[in-house]
Amino acid sequence: QVQLVESGGATVQAGGSLRLSCAASGRTFSILRMAWFRQGPGKEREFVAHISWSTDNLAYADSVEDRFVISRDNRKNMMYLQMNSLRPEDTAVYSCAATSTTASDPWSQERYTYWGQGTQVTVSS
Repeated sequence: QVQLVESGGATVQAGGSLRLSCAASGRTFSILRMAWFRQGPGKEREFVAHISWSTDNLAYADSVEDRFVISRDNRKNMMYLQMNSLRPEDTAVYSCAATSTTASDPWSQERYTYWGQGTQVTVSS
């Protein structure tokens, strides 16, 4: 089992920045990939970004490309999401996820076994 805990959510003004963190514990040696997903009010959960736990492979949703940066620190078992130029439409509960299996569609939430409880990000206009 892998446990995930997010932190860093807050209320910020549009144009501001936030850094989310995700701490992994348990059988972290089994992690192959981690990701961030978000669910805005009245919306379905959507993919934000994913990152390989051992290679440079990563990708972003079009809506956050060039504004968000995903990164990881394997020694600390941490994943991060640096969010810049935040917009009101970025308001959502952000959740981190992890998987121990490979997949051809790492942007799909169904590929992830382990989930954190989420952290609220609110962007005011």
